[in-house]
Amino acid sequence: MKFHKTSLLGAYTIELDKRGDDRGFFARLFCQKEFDAAGAPMSAVQINNSLSAKAGTLRGMHYQLPPAAEIKVVRCVRGALYDAIIDIRPDSPTFGKWFGIELTAENRLMLLVPKGFAHGFLTLSDDTEAFYMVSEFYGPEQERGIRFDDPRFNIEWPNTPVEVSSKDRAWPDFSPTFHGTELLRGLT
Repeated sequence: MKFHKTSLLGAYTIELDKRGDDRGFFARLFCQKEFDAAGAPMSAVQINNSLSAKAGTLRGMHYQLPPAAEIKVVRCVRGALYDAIIDIRPDSPTFGKWFGIELTAENRLMLLVPKGFAHGFLTLSDDTEAFYMVSEFYGPEQERGIRFDDPRFNIEWPNTPVEVSSKDRAWPDFSPTFHGTELLRGLT
């Protein structure tokens, strides 16, 4: 795996290191030693899979507060999606900044989302499937979200979302009190 730093502290894109011949190729999607060596320790406790039937489906921007704050490693295994993350760690030099990247079945890129980041994606084609590993179990009491169109962050989505759950539309404008960002101190 080849880890590439993004513009946000602690977030990486991960490129597969393919070993191939005339049969095709082999590549690791996860290796604890390689993640540790890249400074991105990750131990997966869940592996999730989502399918979005329609292009323009938006899922996000989700995160969990401690003690369930999680690292995510996201990959698109069918179709294409635009993945976006926001650094909401109050003591981070990249606090309040966002980063986005296109993940496709063809480019096989992955995105490592650190603890203390909100995460979401917009599907760019029908029947888009995402696969992601997470480092913590789902904690409903710790779940939070930021609206995908919150003007504080002004994420530049490549297309207008057409399918958004009522839950994701209902998140309030960003507020450190509601969003619990004080609890995210020290995650950098």
